[in-house]
Amino acid sequence: QLQLVESGGGLVQPGGSLRLSCGASGFTLGNYAIGWFRQAPGKEREGVSCIRSSGGSTHYVDSVKGRFTISRDNAKNTVYLQMNSLKPEDTAVYYCAANKDYYSDYRGACYGMHSWGKGTLVTVSS
Repeated sequence: QLQLVESGGGLVQPGGSLRLSCGASGFTLGNYAIGWFRQAPGKEREGVSCIRSSGGSTHYVDSVKGRFTISRDNAKNTVYLQMNSLKPEDTAVYYCAANKDYYSDYRGACYGMHSWGKGTLVTVSS
């Protein structure tokens, strides 16, 4: 089981920005596809954004397109999720996850990860 650790969550006002980080313990993140997922209270977990190991292919669920950017710095063994123009409906626990590859649906949501971090809470509220 791969160990992933998220950081960067917190409380932010609507319209604000946060950058989440996903670090790896004991393995090379650059060899894996990484995804960011979120789960709000009472809702199912949703694949927000994913990036393949090469970094050349990314996917975003429709609700975050144009606002969120996923990127990876393999030298730092870290994947980031830059979140801009945050909305109250972005409030959720955000998880990063890994697998050799993933698949996505017509909405851009990604699936198929098997190793998960413990999550970081993002709260968007005034």
